[in-house]
Amino acid sequence: MPEHIKALIVILVLSFFVFGFARAPALNWVERVDYDRRRNLWLGLTTVAFLAHNFWLYALSAILLLVLAGKQDNNRVAVFFLAMLVLPPIAVDIPGFGLINILFSLNHVRLLTLAILLPMFMGLLHRTDIAPIGRPLADKLLIAYLILVVLLQLRETTVTDTLRQAFYVFIDAFIPYIVISRSLKELKHFREALSGFVLAALVLAAICLFEAAKHWQLYRAVSSALGAPLDTLSIVERGGILRAMGSTGHPIVAGYVMTVTLGFFLFLKNSLPNKQHQRFGLALISAGLVAPLSRGPWVGAGLMLVTYLATGPFALRRLAVLAFAGLMAIPLLSVLPGGEKVLNLLPFIGTVETNTIDYRAQLLDAAYKVMMRDPWFGSVDFALAPEMQAMIQGRGIIDIVNTYLLISLRSGFVGLGLFVGFFALIAWNLFRTLQKLADKNSELHLLGRSLFASLVAILAIIFTVSDISVIPTVYWSLAGLGVAYVAMIQTNIDQEPGGNQ
Repeated sequence: MPEHIKALIVILVLSFFVFGFARAPALNWVERVDYDRRRNLWLGLTTVAFLAHNFWLYALSAILLLVLAGKQDNNRVAVFFLAMLVLPPIAVDIPGFGLINILFSLNHVRLLTLAILLPMFMGLLHRTDIAPIGRPLADKLLIAYLILVVLLQLRETTVTDTLRQAFYVFIDAFIPYIVISRSLKELKHFREALSGFVLAALVLAAICLFEAAKHWQLYRAVSSALGAPLDTLSIVERGGILRAMGSTGHPIVAGYVMTVTLGFFLFLKNSLPNKQHQRFGLALISAGLVAPLSRGPWVGAGLMLVTYLATGPFALRRLAVLAFAGLMAIPLLSVLPGGEKVLNLLPFIGTVETNTIDYRAQLLDAAYKVMMRDPWFGSVDFALAPEMQAMIQGRGIIDIVNTYLLISLRSGFVGLGLFVGFFALIAWNLFRTLQKLADKNSELHLLGRSLFASLVAILAIIFTVSDISVIPTVYWSLAGLGVAYVAMIQTNIDQEPGGNQ
């Protein structure tokens, strides 16, 4: 039996188990018909991907499935989130038919954006009940950053390629942010959207656990089955254990996704009356976070929990309990069978692969020296600098495992300032909005805490990884969720008696 068929069988079995168990608790978040439709879409897209044997056949089939699902669904953002993790970062160039070399590179997430979010974006252009595009300060900062990125492309390439890059930033960043920030206007909309992300990530968690246990990366086979290259790592271990990645293409990306999932689930679990469902969800997400053995996401998850507790009721007491539990866990692990191995994998105190930490420190030092030569707008040939050439790794590449560094090298402190300013503004608005809600146990407050803590976590994690796979898709989407949440709360306040009319 071909490997991709074996992998498909395993993936479908695991997904049937997760979707089956999650169905009852998920009905607290979504309607039964919506859950079944979205589950069937995920299963359909996955099956077609493994059986199509041609990327273009998959793309056409996927567009048909997505358009049909989108027409029947009242929350297409939830559909987008649920389908985001179906395929790894496989990309194929669309030919230019003799006029140019290629039109653009198409991957699964761009396919989702074109089929689901682009029609929504076009519909938003005619609506008068939303904030006009470009009016909020966050919009202005993002637009300025994206325009700068496109203009700086002219330093190193042709006008045709610059137009292609403009198309990429439009569909990869601008559309997800704008559509999500304007489409979610009620609490139930957020609940449905976040549940779509969580359900997809629960399946990912089960797949990652299987990969770690069986030392078998299931999604490698789909690349050869589709006849398209998969830009990912070779099989990677840490401490003799396979670092699982599922459909994300990289262990750090898998851990990053699971961290965001944990943040979202902290909000959603309060809608579950059955405590067993809450415990199962937390256990599976936590296991999925551990399986990739990625220390950056572990630090991000810890920071997220601290932020979540610090913005809630009884903050000092709960933070003290968390700190005490963490301190007690270390000596306990040291005496348990296998505990020493776990301790060696932990960030800051572990001894396994500390060279990766040393590399990051050296990269910061080298990149800073290069940045100071072109501080304002970066350089097109930063990789040719002697300091950067000294950072070439075994695969013959300079692995810039830091999103902030990469932005600084490409677009200087101006680009970095716009990027950081955009997210800092959204984080500040989220925090300030939380202060306006008197009831810290309300669902609205819980949602805000979840989004704020998740945003803080990913802003920490991207210090350890570049903008690969779904990393940027998730942080642009989370930015959109933050803006939508602030707008929803402000609307609620304005509509209250005595509010700003």
